[in-house]
Amino acid sequence: MLAGMSEGDSVSQSFYQPDHEEFRLVVREFVTRGVVPHLDRWEEERLIDRETWRTAGAQGILGIRIPEEYGGGGVSDYRFRCVVQDELAQVGAAALASGFSINEDVVASYLGAFGTDEQKSEWLPKMADGSLVASIAMSEPAAGSDLRGIKTTAVRDGDQWVINGAKTFITSGYSSDVVLVVARTGERDGRPQLSLILVPTSTPGFSRGKKLRKLGLHAQDTAELAFDDVRVPALNLVGEEDRGFHHLTAQLPLERLSIAWRALCASEAAFAWTVRHTSERMAFGQRIIDFQNTRFRLAEMSTEIDITRAFLEQSVRAYNEGSFGASLGAKAKWWTTELQNRVVNGCLQLHGGYGYMDEYRISRAFADARVQTIVGGTTEIMKEIIGREIAQQNRS
Repeated sequence: MLAGMSEGDSVSQSFYQPDHEEFRLVVREFVTRGVVPHLDRWEEERLIDRETWRTAGAQGILGIRIPEEYGGGGVSDYRFRCVVQDELAQVGAAALASGFSINEDVVASYLGAFGTDEQKSEWLPKMADGSLVASIAMSEPAAGSDLRGIKTTAVRDGDQWVINGAKTFITSGYSSDVVLVVARTGERDGRPQLSLILVPTSTPGFSRGKKLRKLGLHAQDTAELAFDDVRVPALNLVGEEDRGFHHLTAQLPLERLSIAWRALCASEAAFAWTVRHTSERMAFGQRIIDFQNTRFRLAEMSTEIDITRAFLEQSVRAYNEGSFGASLGAKAKWWTTELQNRVVNGCLQLHGGYGYMDEYRISRAFADARVQTIVGGTTEIMKEIIGREIAQQNRS
């Protein structure tokens, strides 16, 4: 919904159709009953209940885009995923939104695009019903956005892969049941060749460190992973051997669209909380919102949010049509996440001292927002992707 517009405004509803709004009622009920009562505890325990995943699966909130033959909703329209992120953002459940996105928009997406029928049959139904949590292991202690710097290796030994190495900053790394590992499987012309391999976390030689303590997203468990002669069947290779970088390049735009939409939703939620707060809070005999400075700040944020939503709605339509590429994904990701940080920072300022208190959603939103310009590729990397394409298009 556009910032400052009412739910009944027809313009704000043009992006969603009646079936999306019907689905929204299901998601909202799930959020009200199964998320809001647990948010504080999740933050303290730094872990989300597995029952929450199973409930989401049972209600069709997970596995929306997974084909029906594998237990999912079989709906390719990404707007249904947008609805889920909208509703989670409204209550400040950024950590759960992040976990769901890794499951839905990342691991399930790779399996759907490159997995074998056997892999899909084994893993996708469990991801759809919430009985299995998946994670993807790309980042390493010495390799973040630079995927070519990955050191973890996978060596073929007969009908098995033997994996050695370490990963860090892995979302759902502490709780996941299966990890999609990005590993070096060769070298060509001086460049490492990467492959994607599924590793069940029950495999001997696999271990994980304690939950990492982070600035924000406390309820979203993040961990370091270690692989010490981990042996998995050769059939666990996802896609083609040594084609992992190309597979990643093909799927990263969706991950970045997911991050961008979460950023937009978080910005809209923070704005709405702030409008309510400044409308109720009094200072010097009048409402905070009645000061010109407050109105100007809100006007600036409202305008930026609405313009960004228009761009992202077009981006989602482009994705649904199959025309959402790397450059567009990079634009969406860097702009929205930088916007999120600007908006949340401005909203916290308008909350005054209350904004610094964790009991207020804006405080948590401020901490949760900071990673957004880093995860999924830093702002600087996004600009490099866009700039490189511009340069290539203008070679003489």
